[in-house]
Amino acid sequence: MDQPSASANGTRRNEDIALDLLKFVAATTGTGRAAAAAPGFVSASASKPDDQVAHLLELYTRCLRVVEGKGEAR
Repeated sequence: MDQPSASANGTRRNEDIALDLLKFVAATTGTGRAAAAAPGFVSASASKPDDQVAHLLELYTRCLRVVEGKGEAR
């Protein structure tokens, strides 16, 4: 079940590659993790779950554009 989706000739779909890129970037940067506040303190920078989801979806879209060769040149 954890097998990457592949076509008959063994190549992976752009969506799957973009998802792997998203996972790498999110794990490397800590994106999408709940911010741990120190006991007794409220973290002002803690984002709402909806904001985290929106950010991850935006990041996936950017990853897909890069994989498709439509990414921004910076």
